[in-house]
This record gives sequence, C-alpha cells and structure tokens, in this order.
Amino acid sequence: MHLIDTHTHLDFPDFDPDRTSLLARSRALGVRQMVVLGVYQDNWQRLWDGVQTDPQLYAAFGLHPVYLEQHRPEHVRELGQWLERLAGHPQLCAVGEIGLDYFLPELDRDAQQALFEAQLSLAADASLPALLHVRRSHAPVIATLKRFRLKRGGIIHAFAGSREEAREYIKLGFKLGLGGAATWPQALRLRKVIADLPLESIVLETDSPDMAPVMYPNQRNSPEHLPAICEALAGIMGISAEVLAEASTANACEVFGWEAN
Repeated sequence: MHLIDTHTHLDFPDFDPDRTSLLARSRALGVRQMVVLGVYQDNWQRLWDGVQTDPQLYAAFGLHPVYLEQHRPEHVRELGQWLERLAGHPQLCAVGEIGLDYFLPELDRDAQQALFEAQLSLAADASLPALLHVRRSHAPVIATLKRFRLKRGGIIHAFAGSREEAREYIKLGFKLGLGGAATWPQALRLRKVIADLPLESIVLETDSPDMAPVMYPNQRNSPEHLPAICEALAGIMGISAEVLAEASTANACEVFGWEAN
C-alpha cells in the first residue's frame, strides 16, 4: 500500500527526539511522501532545512490564521520572496497552511480575510496549489475562492463540512483532506458525508502531531498512523483500504503535480 500524508507539521519540536526513526517506521508502513506545512514566518527556515534532509519530504509555506498576532505585513512580502527563490524546486509543493478560522473569537476576521487573500494571490502568482485551514468558515472561504479561481486548486485540510460544501469545493478544483477526525464514533454527521464523497475528491492526512485518530487517543499523532486511518475511513466508505489508498495517492499526485508511481 502506497500512501501520501498530505498534511503534517513534522518540523514541530514534538518530533525532535525521534524524527529520523519515525520517518523510517512510516516508510516501512507504506507512507512514502509527506508534506510539511509552515504556519508562521519564524518556522520557514527550520522547515525547509528539515525537508532538505529527505527527498520525499515536501514543503508548503504559509501564515496560519491561528497565529494572526504573530504575523506582520513584511511576512507576506517574505513569503513571496521564499516562493520566488524556490520556484521550480521539486520539494516546494504548495502555499499553506492558510485560511480562515471563525472558531476562535479573538481572531479578527477582517485581518484574517486580508491575510488570506494576500496569500491566495501569491499562490496564484506562483502557480501553486493552496492548502487551506477552514474552521467554521466554509461560506466565506468558498466565496473567496470563487473570486480567486486558483488554477492549481488545492486541499481543504481536515474537511468537516456538509455535502453541499463538499460539492462547492470540488467544483472549485479542491480536494478534501480526511484524517483522524472521522474515526471517532461521535463524528456521525461527518461520517455520513464521507460515505457519499466521490473517490476522486479525497486525499488522506494526519495533521501530525495533532488530530490523533481514535485508535491512538491522547497521544502524539504521526504519519505512521495513516494506514490505520485509511483502514477506518475505507470502512466508513464501504470500500477496501487498498482502493482508498490508491485513489488518495493518485489524487495527491494530481494536486502537487507529482508522477504517480
């Protein structure tokens, strides 16, 4: 089984004690490629340095809405410079993690929107897909994407929306990232939505070190948990894990412009 983890934060200090062995364990389980997403300007260099140690790690750079207070106007300019400097590098795969978070009331929505749009513009200019954080903000994100119409589309990370919202994202050229959330039995609505999603719209992710699946509660999430997540989601969808793995891997390769192998 060949799997791609489309959303990790492997640069986080949580992985400092055993990052190398974790990658080896994940590869042994079939998780070959992993995308590492930046969340604020201070971690971009660390992220890139880490990705450079392994040809099957890929970087995305972005300013995450949850860290709004840390971001400065010059960071958007620096993001553009990073994307320009690394243009065409095989290990630069996307702009992200970017988006809108309406769950946390202290995050100013107008400031989030301006930051989101600035980064979508950079993704468009760089001809890169966008990896989106969408929390209780599907309507404004969809409205914004309709205005920007990114040619490369992207991924809606940790998708937990409705069937209608799924259809809107798919029409806009986005894949839907699924991970540990739906493995929990209380996620009844999400499970019903997932069961109806077209296979060609799904990519798999862990969001390591966060969003651990039900099989590994109260512990650090890891790419090595992706096969178990795939098995659980396949059961919800009524298909085999092999079929879901093959589809999600092909879909991820389509998003990132990688050769499927």
